[in-house]
Amino acid sequence: MMLSNCSRRTRRQAGFTLIELLIVISVIVIIMLMVIPSATNIIMRANETSAINSLKRLQGAEISYQSTFPSYGYACSLAALGGDPKSGPPTPQAGQVLSGPITTGQLSGYTFSIVNCTKITVNNQDQFTGFELTAVPQKVGQTGHRGFCMDVYGDIKSDPAGGTNCTQAIQ
Repeated sequence: MMLSNCSRRTRRQAGFTLIELLIVISVIVIIMLMVIPSATNIIMRANETSAINSLKRLQGAEISYQSTFPSYGYACSLAALGGDPKSGPPTPQAGQVLSGPITTGQLSGYTFSIVNCTKITVNNQDQFTGFELTAVPQKVGQTGHRGFCMDVYGDIKSDPAGGTNCTQAIQ
C-alpha cells in the first residue's frame, strides 16, 4: 500500500494540471492580442511610407519620360513608363524609364495610377502637359489608412479616408 501512494505523488509532480495549462494558454493569448494590432499598425505605416516613396519615383520617371520623348510630353499610363529593355529600344508606348513591380500598378498594399492628364495638340500630335499620380490602399484599414496624390510639381497630399480626395498636405 505504501508504494502505491508514492507512485501517485510522483505522477502528480511530474506533469502539469489542466488548470495550469489553461492559465499559460490564456496568458499567451492575452499577449498575442496586445501585439497583433501593434504589428498591423507598423505594417500599415510602412506601406504608407512605401507609397509616398513610390510616388516620388513615379514623378522622377515622368520627368525622364518627358526628357526622352519631348514631343509626347508626360506619360499618361504606367505602361508607357515601363517596358522591357529586351524588347528593343524605348518607344513612347514603352519608355523603359520605370521598372519593377510598380509598373503593374500594385505595390506594398497600394494601387497606383496616373490620372487627370491634361493635353494640348501640337502639329496634329497630342502632348500631355500635366498629370496626377494617385496611390490608394488596396484594403483601407488593412494595407493602409490614407490615400495619396501627387501633382506634376511634386506636391504630395493625402486623403485620410483612403481615397483620392487629397486635401491634406504631407509633413
